[in-house]
Amino acid sequence: ARVTSTADEIEAAKRDGVLAIVPCVENGFSVGSDLGRIKEFRARGARYLTLTHNGHNNLGDSCNPRRDLGDRDVEHGGLSTLGRAAVRELNRVGMLVDVAHVSRDTMLQASEESRTPIVSTHSCISALCDHSRNMTDWQLDVIRDVKGVIQITAVSAFLKPHAKPNEVTVADFADHVDYAVKRIGIDHVGISSDFDGGGGFSDWHDAGECPNITAELIRRGYDRGALEKLWGGNFLRVMRVAEQAAG
Repeated sequence: ARVTSTADEIEAAKRDGVLAIVPCVENGFSVGSDLGRIKEFRARGARYLTLTHNGHNNLGDSCNPRRDLGDRDVEHGGLSTLGRAAVRELNRVGMLVDVAHVSRDTMLQASEESRTPIVSTHSCISALCDHSRNMTDWQLDVIRDVKGVIQITAVSAFLKPHAKPNEVTVADFADHVDYAVKRIGIDHVGISSDFDGGGGFSDWHDAGECPNITAELIRRGYDRGALEKLWGGNFLRVMRVAEQAAG
């Protein structure tokens, strides 16, 4: 395995047959109130920051308030002043802005504040499964308009209402990919797993079963070029944009 922090390094690892590890920071809570930490994260190799996780933080509102921590429905009305500055600092150091887990207001404001395409590293489609973590049609349109990427994820609760993991199939997952591709185009959709965060279902439990996803997408008419975009090509594209815009 090799720690990689640029798109070129990731592609070199693939050519060398080495597993590429791409550091990231999931939850802007780790910034606290010190934006200097963002530069430190980047120096350690991190390539994106997920602005919130479950629960609001100093940067912005989450789509899942933590009632057990005293969260109200809305804390900042989207991004806080600090959160807007954090987005600008992420742009400056070349890290992507990840809007998975954030509220819809936070997502929209991040898309307006960021000079580089925003990403949602692990979300699904609201029209197919009405869950607070999923993206509405207008949010998908925003992702497209800023040339970003939504990565459809393997969390069963986001894929099919009231489903247990062993009842969710590769076909259910591919339905979300199809919906996003038809709505906003192949250049703005990717695939993610979240195996360490509750992801996985009946026929995709680990990386070894990834061919099951590819086979289903081929059955649905996706060609090699489309598959390359879904399996990381689009994410590498936005990584490169962020790298080039840094400074």
